[in-house]
Amino acid sequence: MSRTSRRDERLSKLAVIMTKHGVMRLRDAAAQLGVSEITIRRDMVSQGVSDGANGGFHCLGGYIISAQEGAGSSDYSLEQESDCHASAKALACAEAAVLIEEHDTIFIDCGTTMPHLARLVPENKSVTVVCYSLNIAEILSVREDVRLIVLGGVFHRSAASFSGEEGIETLKKLNINKAFISAGGVHDEHGVTCSHFHEIPVKQMAIARAMDSYLVVDSSKFGKVRSAPFAQITQFRRIFSA
Repeated sequence: MSRTSRRDERLSKLAVIMTKHGVMRLRDAAAQLGVSEITIRRDMVSQGVSDGANGGFHCLGGYIISAQEGAGSSDYSLEQESDCHASAKALACAEAAVLIEEHDTIFIDCGTTMPHLARLVPENKSVTVVCYSLNIAEILSVREDVRLIVLGGVFHRSAASFSGEEGIETLKKLNINKAFISAGGVHDEHGVTCSHFHEIPVKQMAIARAMDSYLVVDSSKFGKVRSAPFAQITQFRRIFSA
């Protein structure tokens, strides 16, 4: 087999892997393909896909990100606004996902950041995921190795999320190891905010029930203030951002 054929075969296998994961560590991809990290980088450059061309994927830091992650909607109106920070969101979620351990019960917030995290929930770890967002539920509903708890109620189309007393009461009965929270604004003085007031009770209850809470945002959210305040920065053990 020629060098070009071997490269094309590796890229084809990588495409299959990325279709499933969306984002993954470069070293993990290299291990699955049985080659070095530099080999993968060279393959991508030689094929012209390192910048996401040809519908492929690109390297950012120590991660490989699918080019399709560049398309989507914003945290504020999933149907109407364009998302220009998908790569940063994917990287922040990749860092946060490392914390998910076997038998954890985790809360995954709504918005366009969190689908990246949902795709990175470790396989075969008997993880329980609590969510109130339709896009998160859709991703995890096909995972036989994940126990999924969806908080129902009134559906808010603009945010693709649910609200209601039933969801809050369910959260009160759960012990959560880690809550991964998204936000539309992170400000030193005005705290952590979002754009939808119906999200406030759910976010606050998840934080209250969690042993540890983590804020997962892209860097464009720093210094911004949205209309619905729900937490102070000091309530989070760590902020994941890129």
